[in-house]
Amino acid sequence: MDTRTGAGRARRPRTAADDSERAGDDPTTARAGLGIDLHVDPAGPGGLRKGLMNALREAVRGGRLPPGTRLPSSRTLAVDLGIARNTVADAYADLVAEGWLTSRQGSGTRVAERAVPLPEPPARGRREPGAPVYSLRPGTPDLSAFPRAEWLKAARRALTDAPDEALGYDDPRGRRELRQALAEYLARARGVRADPERIVVCSGFAQGLLVLGRTLRRLGVRDVAVESYGLDFHRGLLRDSGLGTPALPWGARGSDTEALELLAPGAVLLTPGHQFPMGVPLRPERRSAAVDWARRTGGLIVEDDYDGEFRYDRQPVGALQDLDPERVVYLGTASKSLAPGLRLGWMVLPRRLVPEIMRDKGPGWGCGALDQLTLAEFITSGAYDRHIRLMRTRYRRRRDQLVAALAERAPQVRATGIAAGLHAVLELPAGTEQSVIRAANWQGLSVHGLAEFTRPDAILTERRDALVVGYAAPSESAWPGTLDALCRALP
Repeated sequence: MDTRTGAGRARRPRTAADDSERAGDDPTTARAGLGIDLHVDPAGPGGLRKGLMNALREAVRGGRLPPGTRLPSSRTLAVDLGIARNTVADAYADLVAEGWLTSRQGSGTRVAERAVPLPEPPARGRREPGAPVYSLRPGTPDLSAFPRAEWLKAARRALTDAPDEALGYDDPRGRRELRQALAEYLARARGVRADPERIVVCSGFAQGLLVLGRTLRRLGVRDVAVESYGLDFHRGLLRDSGLGTPALPWGARGSDTEALELLAPGAVLLTPGHQFPMGVPLRPERRSAAVDWARRTGGLIVEDDYDGEFRYDRQPVGALQDLDPERVVYLGTASKSLAPGLRLGWMVLPRRLVPEIMRDKGPGWGCGALDQLTLAEFITSGAYDRHIRLMRTRYRRRRDQLVAALAERAPQVRATGIAAGLHAVLELPAGTEQSVIRAANWQGLSVHGLAEFTRPDAILTERRDALVVGYAAPSESAWPGTLDALCRALP
């Protein structure tokens, strides 16, 4: 039987194994091992091969397969879709010839960097495109750089050494091994004064803040002051706990902690090491003013140290907690240093608050013991420090490339808040924030404006137009295209 397709390429004869489909699989809607759904129409013109090609093109156009994405092998995708391997191989080959994909010996088949043409300006009444091709979401690390091999080694060692009781019902404060590792690491890297008995492991920052909010409300606190710039999600968690969230004024010197005297809250939530999103540290005199207020009134400072490891052009700013461990709750997380999907965070508490927090957290809000043991092993083995050093170098290089590209292609746009962290604030000409965001969307780029992180009732000396650009978020392969799309969108 002649099995030629396309431009006369010869295909090997099919075998029963090639043509077999998994029982119960419907190839019209199959999950292709890519993290997306491919909708393949076997009855369309050209049969399965054309249907698969169309599905892959549509996934690339829609941004579900970004440039640089490595596709599964033809064998893997064929098994997953329940179709012949030659069908997948032919579809890949045709898409390579068309420029949608690239194929190189040893690196597999990938989505081409320029596979998606730039969108045309929107016609009147036409809907804007959906999923972006590129993203500069602030607060997100490069997930493609997660140290999978080292994490797997740590997981194997942790599981091998885990005592039997670790697989049972555990201490709701978290595994002792992780609390000990965190106490030593935080003292060394962030200047936090802690011992394992004062550390409570939680399922990320959000759970920690929610539990803390409930505890404060039960203890009689009515308001937790917050910064005028920040995440509405965090304010929402406090409001869900029954707490008011009055805003601290913001001016040329950052958040005005001296206003705590007038606001008279029971606690205040601050990002003193690297304010989010403005990217500046809390000035020394205002750090002191906050601590003095807490001591004088019995108030509490909640310190969000969300990206404390990433400092570039200045010495690390130590944790505020070091000034008064009995008046500051320190909240940290692995979300920025490793990945938010780990859902691991920690609270370093004043001694008096530990039993109160445990009353509200309880045993039902614990974290997986094996994940905790793995992180403990990852820290104590030195793998965590090595990863931080590697990512600090990578993110600094990206920041430098961003600044250089702005100087060359958009000199009227100034990057601020860049001495630390995973994002930069790009200050725009007045009145242009929304138009730049729309222009970025039409370049296939998802960006966030400063207005998104500004309270409607914020007390500001002036309002700014700006983008909050998370330069850490793209993968290494997507970063050049992302930076290019950003520069094309800027005025």
